Amino acid sequence: MSTSNTAVTSPADATSLGGEAFAIETFGLTRRFGDLIAANHVTLHVPYGAIFGLLGPNGAGKTTTIKMLTTMLEPSEGTASVAGFDIVKAPAKVRRMIGYVPQMLSADGGLTGWENLDLSAKLYGIRRAERKRRIEDALHFMGLTEFGRKLVKTYSGGMIRRLEIAQAMLHRPAVLFLDEPTIGLDPVARRSVWERLLELRQNFQMTVLITTHGMDEADELCDHLAIMHLGKVAAIGTPADLKANVGPDATLDDVFVHFSGGIIQEEGNYRDVRATRRTASRLG
Repeated sequence: MSTSNTAVTSPADATSLGGEAFAIETFGLTRRFGDLIAANHVTLHVPYGAIFGLLGPNGAGKTTTIKMLTTMLEPSEGTASVAGFDIVKAPAKVRRMIGYVPQMLSADGGLTGWENLDLSAKLYGIRRAERKRRIEDALHFMGLTEFGRKLVKTYSGGMIRRLEIAQAMLHRPAVLFLDEPTIGLDPVARRSVWERLLELRQNFQMTVLITTHGMDEADELCDHLAIMHLGKVAAIGTPADLKANVGPDATLDDVFVHFSGGIIQEEGNYRDVRATRRTASRLG
């Protein structure tokens, strides 16, 4: 896939800390649902071009945090900026700068891969003259060229996930959010998605924020991690630093249990993916 004129650059008005511009910044970001505090004074700094992971057991506040950052939920307290724009003061500008792949199935099984991408391109306002090239490039990049004219309900779980990522990157977002990007996938499909995400970062300098329960996924992909527990950030750092802080022979599984007290749990065809993600979303 050609990278000419497609690399994302930091907005000139991006907020900064210590002279460094961040793709995502949050300060005391909080969301309450009645008496429940789903996200509790979350403070994060995610550099441009990083792959940043949010870890934590179900109910830790990961999905709530992503929903605030993608402007689907207003914070109860605190501030945040994404790609230099305030999520409350400039939500429309934030939405233009991001891509989002939710846990729930977002591809239409009754359409072909090409038709799904064409619909996304129209929603993103990509000009007709540009759409065909963008769709062809996205299918090629995700290894789906030969399946583009086939119905998505015939795709494997890994192919569906790659198509959904293709949909989210059509408009060249500065920041890509993925909520459990490999949930329900077998090891081969997971590895394929990992490779595409690493290529996105390398080829487009795209910032990626993911939530995951997969410790191997976090270790493989993420430059930095934040472990959430009961709505708060319990620990933050590189995978290597977090492991070193827990013990000389600690694994990321040990880090997860140490900071969250959680138990790591965990996998296709179209129906399998839809059912798995519905369950995951309910457990949120």
